[in-house]
Amino acid sequence: MRVIAGKLGGQIFEAPKGHRTHPMSEKAKGALFSALGDIEELTVLDCFSGSGALAIEAASRGAANVIAIDHDINAYKTIAANIVKLGIEDQCHAVKANATGWSNRHPNTTFNIVLCDPPYDDIQYKVIRKLARHVAPSGIFVLSLPGKHETLKLEGLEVVQNKDYGDAQLVFYKKIG
Repeated sequence: MRVIAGKLGGQIFEAPKGHRTHPMSEKAKGALFSALGDIEELTVLDCFSGSGALAIEAASRGAANVIAIDHDINAYKTIAANIVKLGIEDQCHAVKANATGWSNRHPNTTFNIVLCDPPYDDIQYKVIRKLARHVAPSGIFVLSLPGKHETLKLEGLEVVQNKDYGDAQLVFYKKIG
């Protein structure tokens, strides 16, 4: 895997072994960060992090604080190793936890951007709805879903953009109020 842009642009990092994760395509990842625009000094939560690709890209592009969560031990170890290899320990932190458990332990923690790329074979709608509470006022929630999948309604958020990439789609929500 490779970092697309920012201070780490072009650097290579590892993906977890096996088939438990589905890395976002480089095309979709590029489009995601292009749509987000300037994220310098923002806070980012990367749920269902897998390799940490989205968290690493956010850190590379100047996000001030990034948390990458995954419950799979191999994914967590890979994310932690990637963070050290790329020298971004001051910006990016790996957390081994399931998203619900982390959310329950941090109910009032909010981020400017929440990235949610759940396993396509187990979308976990209830968990995604819970994670929406971590979006700061005027913040953005981005949900990656299988292509042509029905857009999910999330309390307190409105859909502002939906981009289709064949086998995947990105739904951008903005916090209301």
